[in-house]
Amino acid sequence: MTPPDYEYLRKLLKDQSGLDLSADKQYLIESRLLPLARKSGLSGIPDLVAKIKAGSSAHTVQVVEAMTTNETFFFRDKVPFEHFRDTIMPEVLKARAARRSVRIWCAAGSTGQEPYSLAMCLKEMGAALAGWRIEIIATDLSQEVLEKSKAGIYSQFEVQRGLPIQMLVKYFKQSGEFWQVNPELRAMVQHRQLNLLHDFSQLGTFDVIFCRNVLIYFDQDTKINIFNRLARLMEADGFLVLGAAETVVGLTDTFKPLPERRGLYRPSGVRGGLAMPKPAMAVGY
Repeated sequence: MTPPDYEYLRKLLKDQSGLDLSADKQYLIESRLLPLARKSGLSGIPDLVAKIKAGSSAHTVQVVEAMTTNETFFFRDKVPFEHFRDTIMPEVLKARAARRSVRIWCAAGSTGQEPYSLAMCLKEMGAALAGWRIEIIATDLSQEVLEKSKAGIYSQFEVQRGLPIQMLVKYFKQSGEFWQVNPELRAMVQHRQLNLLHDFSQLGTFDVIFCRNVLIYFDQDTKINIFNRLARLMEADGFLVLGAAETVVGLTDTFKPLPERRGLYRPSGVRGGLAMPKPAMAVGY
């Protein structure tokens, strides 16, 4: 891959998905796009770039999806789901006792492990949610991963990563070498394709937003913009959950961190406010 091709792909990915690759990530593009090029019958990445420049929207979509599909697994990092069970839901149930409904958004739902992990947490609450209307909206840029999430079918390897055996037996049905999420759990999750760079106000307001392990790939201005728009969709007493390598600190004052609750934030009451300018932060794994 030539330097001009790499720069072209960097700009394409930034414009299409917000993915902000540094100058030293050429190896990442090569590892993900070379198999894609060969699968398309092309000799290499230069031919793939040529197809995109010639106006092939199909190749553009394939490139963006290949570069933005990230690894995930059930109950990833554990702590956010402990917060959900022990802090978030008890407070939300108390605050929403009159209307008896809760809306949850997984803003980077990927192949479904996160929204289904939340659905299992809710099912485990049993009678406490009897008579409640629960909505889980899972969105992702990639239609391909959303289709996998809708199907709820996972390999033995995938279900062994983070999923307790008792939940596997309780909420999945085995079919040959694969396991499928049971229909009742699948029905709890709605799927919609969505690009976080675009307007998402049509989703309505939420009590809880999980936006984990996606903003680390964006530049500072994009993060600020997304945080401020997330704040507009969140109930005043709602909760925002970020990944372990993500934070609002130094970026925006629309959210405030909860003491001793890593990755957990609440609206501050300030809409669209910017924090004092600070040097760009290097955030990542």
